[in-house]
Amino acid sequence: MGRLELPAIIVNFKCYLEATGPRALELARKCEEAARRYGVTIAVAPQFTDLAKIAENVEIPVLAQHLDGVKPGSRTGHVLPEAVREAGAVGTLLNHSERHIPLEAVEGGIGRAREVGLTTVVCADTPETCGQIARLKPDIIAIEPPELIGTGIPVSKAKPEVVTKALEAVARVNSGIPVLCGAGISRGPDVEAALNLGTKGVLLASGVVKAEKPERVLAEMAEALVKASRKT
Repeated sequence: MGRLELPAIIVNFKCYLEATGPRALELARKCEEAARRYGVTIAVAPQFTDLAKIAENVEIPVLAQHLDGVKPGSRTGHVLPEAVREAGAVGTLLNHSERHIPLEAVEGGIGRAREVGLTTVVCADTPETCGQIARLKPDIIAIEPPELIGTGIPVSKAKPEVVTKALEAVARVNSGIPVLCGAGISRGPDVEAALNLGTKGVLLASGVVKAEKPERVLAEMAEALVKASRKT
């Protein structure tokens, strides 16, 4: 299983039917093909029920969509970090706007993920939240204004100041934590704009998952990632 190396494109499958069951594996393979063709990192975050199957069949990084900061034991309904690791994931998303958790739960999740060797990509909705999360020492922070998620209006173009302020907020606390951006990312130029602002990649979902031809969108984004990376 590949490590999550930056810069990266992370495709969150969410709970879309287009990325459920056999369709999830098919999409993961398209992500893998684009990653190999262009020599870039493309990671996927499938639903828990598809996690092991996808991890067994692709070599790109696979992330969980969430985990809980719990120890093994009587924890019915929780997502155990050890189980995520054993399923083949190399990391996890945390605190996505659709799976928002309190800061103390974020801290617990980061700590437990680190114990079992999982990379954490922690989402934040504002630059201020980015600064708070940076103090918890995650591996990566992703700035995603929730009002732009799923709109097709990229934050890297519609609200570039949110991205730059997030970068500044994180740097004030810990300049070693890389920042991704998400919300509305759906085309190659969106990816290029994100990297030009100083981020280390993008987190997106519907722009790929719901695309009529996901392989074309992935190719366009991968090309943009290569182009922008050469400038930085």
